[in-house]
Amino acid sequence: MPILLRRMALYLLPLLAVICLSLGQAAFAQSGVDPNVAQPAPQASPEGGQVPGGVRGTTSDADMWRAVRQGTFGTVSIPDRKAGQLIQSEGENWRVVRNGAVSYYGIWGLLGMIGLLALFFLVRGRIMIEAGKDGRTITRFDFTERMAHWLLGVSFILLALTGLNILYGRYVIMPVVGPEIFGAVTNFGKHVHNYISFAFMVGLLMVFVMWVGRNIPGRTDLKWLMKAGGLFSKGGHASSHKFNAGQKILYWLVLLLGLSVSLSGIALLFPFEFPLFAKTFAFLNVFGFDLPTTLSVVQEMQLAQIWHAIIGLVMIGIILGHIYIGTIGMQGAFAAMGSGQVDLNWAREHHDLWVEEKLSRRGDDAVHGGPAPKAHPAE
Repeated sequence: MPILLRRMALYLLPLLAVICLSLGQAAFAQSGVDPNVAQPAPQASPEGGQVPGGVRGTTSDADMWRAVRQGTFGTVSIPDRKAGQLIQSEGENWRVVRNGAVSYYGIWGLLGMIGLLALFFLVRGRIMIEAGKDGRTITRFDFTERMAHWLLGVSFILLALTGLNILYGRYVIMPVVGPEIFGAVTNFGKHVHNYISFAFMVGLLMVFVMWVGRNIPGRTDLKWLMKAGGLFSKGGHASSHKFNAGQKILYWLVLLLGLSVSLSGIALLFPFEFPLFAKTFAFLNVFGFDLPTTLSVVQEMQLAQIWHAIIGLVMIGIILGHIYIGTIGMQGAFAAMGSGQVDLNWAREHHDLWVEEKLSRRGDDAVHGGPAPKAHPAE
């Protein structure tokens, strides 16, 4: 057996050598270099770089190409100065952050919120009206307030769905429906996202104007927070005005995050027009931060897109909790933004100070429904 192997090797080794030599000849022929002709040695450039082919110059210097790779700008004769940058290296960093940390932690954050809400429902159950329904109602929100809420809420849901599709759709939806349908749906969703964003901004402004006075923190909010609003125990309701401490926290989060996501969205809708981050970084540097204040317009767009995605994901997580409490989480809560009329016992359990205020101002006229008033004999 060893003798047979040695004989096979004697035949195969020359064959492999011929094959390798033929491949080498073909490679040299494709490159236009004749292996039988002596090639001149590389010449050193004045800057120290080695220029292949015997051509003198500095175009192969490592320092220059390293600068190009890092995104240095050259000069161009056309008005678009961005064309002077051969390689926008931050684009790779943007892709890694967007498709990496933002997407990864974003989806786990949303799944974690859904899991917490499911666990809370299993442990606490639905928050019921402990005194039972009174049968009479009181006006919680008028038509204008409900319109502003639903304008903000519906527009946000559409923005959330189309935004999630842009971030995760090609991994979740495209394998199911195919690239053609996914492309058409995503293109339509992009236009929905762009135009509905203005409705969201209008709703945000309306909510701010109508409710800012009612959402200033006060001492009763501290007492509400100490009891956690009675969310975790029966019979533990805390006194509250029209908006309790939890609703005030939600209000300011929606306003501030909504303003931030709107500003970054405007920067994306009108590219290269609003350099928001350079100015923001300059302001933060006053407080000891060491952030870059010289950013290219492309870098501004990349930062705006990353920030827009992060704030959008955070808002989706917050609104999931709001939707839960306003629907299956609490009996009678949806009526506040549905018909605008809430059961009187519900109002007294969750917003007793507001009910007292309204009754003292309007009396029995503030209450609707219930048994008809008794007739009084004429005198």
